[in-house]
Amino acid sequence: MGGNVVLMIFVVLALIVAFSAIKAVPQGRQWTVERFGRFTRVLRPGIAFLIPFIDRVGRRLSMMETVLDVPRQEVITKDNAIVAVDAVVFIQVIDAAKAAYEVENLNVAILNLALTNVRTVVGSMDLDEVLSQRDQINARLLSVIDAATHPWGVKVTRIEIKDLAPPPDLTASMARQMKAERERRAVILEAEGERQAAILRAEGEKQSAILQAEGRREAAFRDAEARERSAQAEAQATADVSKAIAAGDVNAINYFLGQKYIEAFGKLAESPQQRTVIVPADLAGLAGFAESLKALIEKGREAPARSRTGAPPTG
Repeated sequence: MGGNVVLMIFVVLALIVAFSAIKAVPQGRQWTVERFGRFTRVLRPGIAFLIPFIDRVGRRLSMMETVLDVPRQEVITKDNAIVAVDAVVFIQVIDAAKAAYEVENLNVAILNLALTNVRTVVGSMDLDEVLSQRDQINARLLSVIDAATHPWGVKVTRIEIKDLAPPPDLTASMARQMKAERERRAVILEAEGERQAAILRAEGEKQSAILQAEGRREAAFRDAEARERSAQAEAQATADVSKAIAAGDVNAINYFLGQKYIEAFGKLAESPQQRTVIVPADLAGLAGFAESLKALIEKGREAPARSRTGAPPTG
């Protein structure tokens, strides 16, 4: 019976020794090993063996990237405007020994460092710069905080400003200013559009006037040409009649008198004061005029033919 108790005690002690000597480190973690309270080495993911009752696990650290939420705080800018600012910091432990033994409470230290540097960076800028240059603020904070945490074995990968909130009265003033600016731009664009429309209308009227002037010039040129041809034809006809009259042709005399008669009768009929149209009683005279015109035309056609054949005139 006593041997069984001793055996059980031995098995329990063996299990205790085994559990204290064999360690399994999870992925993404690193543990420090302390021997009599002094740091000796770092355990990486996997199985590790310790000397029982001499070595022990000191700090268990996460090597994965961690997000720290920087609390909201009110910051006075360079132009004495109050802005509420909050941020997030992304950190990663790259040296487990330094992160474990170089600083007490690593996360709190980084948060306090971020708070003070946010006040420093934002306080050195005007409100307009703070609201419009968020990327520049992030870059400056990242440079300063990463340099400060390097001795702690920590890499600050990113820092982002989450929100920048001016006071309500300042926000309302900015909204009115933005509205006035947009209205000003709208008025400028409307005026520019009206100016362009006026320019286009003037250009169109100019082109229309040019085309109308060219049309009038072309019409005047054609009218002048038509009058010139009419005058030439009338002169030629008058010359032909004059020659015929000089030659003693009675038909030519009748044609000339009949033409004047018809012109006078047409003017009498077209007169606005004339209410009664006088029809000539001597219609036979008109018929004789028509016969004379026909004979004169036929004679005019025969003259060139005789000039080509050399035959003497028959009249």
